[in-house]
Amino acid sequence: MRNFDLTPLYRATVGFDQLAEMMDRVLEKDVSRETYPPYNIEKTGDDAWRITVAVAGFTDEELGVEVKENALVISARKAADETGRKYLHRGIATRAFERRFQLAEHVKVTGAVHETGLLHVDLVREVPEALKPRRIEIASSKDIEAKAIEA
Repeated sequence: MRNFDLTPLYRATVGFDQLAEMMDRVLEKDVSRETYPPYNIEKTGDDAWRITVAVAGFTDEELGVEVKENALVISARKAADETGRKYLHRGIATRAFERRFQLAEHVKVTGAVHETGLLHVDLVREVPEALKPRRIEIASSKDIEAKAIEA
């Protein structure tokens, strides 16, 4: 495995802390352990997405969806099995999990729906008006001269 030292990036940049931290997180993660539960990310609009997580075997009460510090955290914890069942083969995984998705700035969670063993979480980017691009009208020198004469 390759190791990257991002220390020079921290010393040479100002205001890019989030980018460097995100690169640190991506580079240090063990990809092989993050396979459960399976999920899809789909683009549903220009500024809208849906994350779908396979959560077969979990009830609504056993699932948790929360946003912490620009990260969407989806978790599940199965209640203790008190039925006394004895399995000959147990292939349906209902182990506890916590899956994190890093959210970009101004991305908000608009809702979550649990149906047919899938958890759908809808996201939308809501950029404030102050940050949206706006057109600046360019005045000609004739307009400026006319205003100066009127004054």
